[in-house]
Amino acid sequence: MAKRRNILVISKLFYILGFFASLLKGSGRFLFKGQISFKILVMQIFFTFVEALSIGAFLAIGIGGAAIVIVMPLLASFSQEHLIYPVLITMITRELGPLLTAFIVIARSGTAIATEIAGMVISHEIEAYISVGIDPIEHLGVPRFLGVTVSVFLLNIYFSIFGLVFSFIVSMFFNSMPPSIYFNNLLQVLTMSDILLTVVKSIVFGMIISTVALYHGFGVERASTEVPVAGLRAVGSAFGWCILIDILLSAIYYVVA
Repeated sequence: MAKRRNILVISKLFYILGFFASLLKGSGRFLFKGQISFKILVMQIFFTFVEALSIGAFLAIGIGGAAIVIVMPLLASFSQEHLIYPVLITMITRELGPLLTAFIVIARSGTAIATEIAGMVISHEIEAYISVGIDPIEHLGVPRFLGVTVSVFLLNIYFSIFGLVFSFIVSMFFNSMPPSIYFNNLLQVLTMSDILLTVVKSIVFGMIISTVALYHGFGVERASTEVPVAGLRAVGSAFGWCILIDILLSAIYYVVA
């Protein structure tokens, strides 16, 4: 029984990798040849990025403010206030920023994509696309894959900027200084490896979220009760994979650095 379960897990993993490869292959054709599904890409970016700006700003404000309120008094007690800058870069830009933005997208877009695609499978819309010679993965999956990936990247940048700006506002209650000095100190601490890590994380998280959501959406059979289950499975899997990859990438960063 255990051996059979392991075989099923391995075969499922290879199937997901093959599905991801088909999305990448379709993305190349989409970008270079253009597709009629470009509108889907634009709407996906609008839903995933633009409509998530408010909650992204709220979380960024909370993290930026909490970092100053909690850490600054502790550092001040040791006369090490200057260490607040690497702490902010580590918390907001390098670690929490990419992960929290991924969580926002999982909760909103991951669920929506999985349930939408699953509903189309149940209602035989996918079969209709295939019957007229349209590849549903390229027409429906690829623009969502690209839209979510781009959106997570943009939302991560937005989160970092918003969090660092609000951290400056809160820091004025502890130590008043010109904004030019504050942000110059942040830029001196920020390295290219920090920027590279947060960019890689956001892109990888976007690919994971969209691939997992599409996989579970297309994977339903015939029962309408599978639609909400597909959404729940997509959320759970995306959370798990993003956390795992985040730990792996951070570990590689600290080993190399």
